[in-house]
Amino acid sequence: MGEGPRTPLRHRAFAVFYAGRLVSLLGSAMTPVALSFAVLGSSHRPTDLGVVLAAGIVPLLAFLLVGGAVGDRFPRNRVLRLSNLGAGAAQLVAATILLTGHYSLAALSVTEFLGGVCTAFTTPALRGIVPQIVPADALRQANSLLATSKNLTKVGGPAAAGVLVGTVGGGWAIAADGVSFVLAALLYQTVTLPPAKSTEQHSVVHSVRTGWREFWGIPWLWRVATAFTVYNIVFTGGWLVLGPGIAQDTFGATGWGAVLSVRAVGALLSGLVMYRVSPRRLLPVGLTSAALTALPLFALGLHAGVVVLAGSTFVAGFCAGVMSVAWDTTMQENIPGHLLSRMAAFDDFGSYAGIPVGELLAGPLGAAFGAPQVVLVGGIVLVGTALSPLRSRAVRALRHPPVRVP
Repeated sequence: MGEGPRTPLRHRAFAVFYAGRLVSLLGSAMTPVALSFAVLGSSHRPTDLGVVLAAGIVPLLAFLLVGGAVGDRFPRNRVLRLSNLGAGAAQLVAATILLTGHYSLAALSVTEFLGGVCTAFTTPALRGIVPQIVPADALRQANSLLATSKNLTKVGGPAAAGVLVGTVGGGWAIAADGVSFVLAALLYQTVTLPPAKSTEQHSVVHSVRTGWREFWGIPWLWRVATAFTVYNIVFTGGWLVLGPGIAQDTFGATGWGAVLSVRAVGALLSGLVMYRVSPRRLLPVGLTSAALTALPLFALGLHAGVVVLAGSTFVAGFCAGVMSVAWDTTMQENIPGHLLSRMAAFDDFGSYAGIPVGELLAGPLGAAFGAPQVVLVGGIVLVGTALSPLRSRAVRALRHPPVRVP
């Protein structure tokens, strides 16, 4: 693992931050399963679940750029503390509504809306705080640890939620998520940050505007970010929307569940590997890995069996994890700290915005041309999209580690 500054957990600020992030991730990993079954069990109307889920994603998109500006202007540990307290309060209110038997679509939608607002402030601050609490030569290891924890909770969280839903009810799992946010906020309270270098005193709206100009002034950043907006449109439509239907017609829901689990294992392994492996061309390696995430789409489109699909999905999960660590590290190494949260917010906005587009387009395209054909073409588009930023000299010229930007 290396010695001294290359081991991020030896730095107290990161160790405390990491503990808070781990607690929060474990709680959040339980919520999708718990919330789905709790709403369906209370209302017996799938449309209610759709409304509740939409109530969480809409404010995330609406406030994400504001959250990036706030993350660059105010101490990020304070932003994380307040946003986690807000999210914890929202989840505890939602749990109370469900546990007391006073189900209300409007009330749950409000709590999810407030949780989405808090997430819009949390996400940019999370990506911006890491370079403040670990030295430059430990950034890749820090991001690898965070990615490994996230993928580990994705494996264990839904299983834990299933146990709670089946025994005491989904409301208690949501309550556990609320408590995890509060505990994370208490831990973030103890994280000490160095003095901020930004002296910007303009309004948040002005900060968003200047951030927008800065975003388009960094060629490698906007090229990769815009490419992955298209990537998410294609991946969401092909894998998440059309994929289950193709699987149902070939090897069934059980096989599909196994395939998804294999992908999670691949992503988990990637974090462990990236902790130790340090390619000089980190971003090009990440982009090449992202192109390989198209393999499961080819397997689906060609009606491959479950074994072939599972193997390609394992590779895709691993490669997606490599790209995640490579991208976060590249941004943190090459973007000035006073801009990092805003640049992360613009990046995330494009990624999130592509998801509903893919969800809406996939069904009609699959009905018109056939799901396997659409998924197969999507795989080709995915490869071209992931590799397209490498045409830019600005992307190819990036090295790891670079000269630090003050």
